[in-house]
Amino acid sequence: MHRRTCIGLALALVGTAAMAQAYPTKPIKLLVPFAPGGTTDIIARVIADPLSRELGQPVIVENKGGGGGVIGALETSRAAPDGYNLGIATVSSTATNPAINPKIPYNTLTDFTPIINVAATPNVLAINPKFSKPDYASFLATLKAGQGKYAYASSGTGGIQHMLMELYKNLTGTFITHIPYRGAGPALNDTVAGQVPIILDNLPSALPFIKDKRLVAIAVAAPERLEVLPDVPTFKEVGLEPVNRMAFYGILGPKGMQKDVVDKINAAVKKVLQDPAVRKRIADTGSLVIGNSPEEFAQQIKAEYEIYRKVVVEQKLTLE
Repeated sequence: MHRRTCIGLALALVGTAAMAQAYPTKPIKLLVPFAPGGTTDIIARVIADPLSRELGQPVIVENKGGGGGVIGALETSRAAPDGYNLGIATVSSTATNPAINPKIPYNTLTDFTPIINVAATPNVLAINPKFSKPDYASFLATLKAGQGKYAYASSGTGGIQHMLMELYKNLTGTFITHIPYRGAGPALNDTVAGQVPIILDNLPSALPFIKDKRLVAIAVAAPERLEVLPDVPTFKEVGLEPVNRMAFYGILGPKGMQKDVVDKINAAVKKVLQDPAVRKRIADTGSLVIGNSPEEFAQQIKAEYEIYRKVVVEQKLTLE
């Protein structure tokens, strides 16, 4: 009986290894939890074709937006963990929204298999040119001199820009009223018009206004100063390293995926990210190529969630 059990276990292990070695044998779905056209969608489509060639099967991008990325992420979490149902992970779907919304029906730390962080996008704190002098010290002095007098715009409640600004307020002891908008477009337009003097936004959408001098960049959330904004300090440089957080775009699957399959996808994406054409297309979105390990990406998701959960508690934030 013992011998039969051992043989059965050995055959099961051989079968599992053979399945991972054969993977993939059919098309792979890569679900984007946002509508077409945004940075998340662009990055998914940039890597899909070369990833198809690398894996030898089509990688088909599908969009399922809604709920700040939650609806698409939920579908990925409930899919079969066979390597054919992958999703794009963002800070919104894995960290900020789960941190502020207790009704989200998945556990961001246990219901997914992180595979690789593909790219990250800097965030930028910007102001209407009439708000203060164009340097960080003057900006902070203006805020502190008018506690509760000013407001900032974001693309919506629970997004990374909202949460980062609340973290900023917590660390600097300032009070600025949050004005949520339905997307970055109207938030940027009102900041440019002076209806709201301050905005924290993704670099790609804010940069055209900064280049046109309709907005002034005060600080960036990035590992180092950006080539496109060489005179703008990072949050780390102004003593606010916790705010130095970027948006990310990674790949994950449902919990329970085989390690060999995860490693195969990770290696294939890393190879794709070495292609100069792919790197340029990602850079053109204002993003930085990452390409880390599954373990590193898992730790990153956990760290982001914990940071924003702490912000929610300390700032007493709700969806109301």
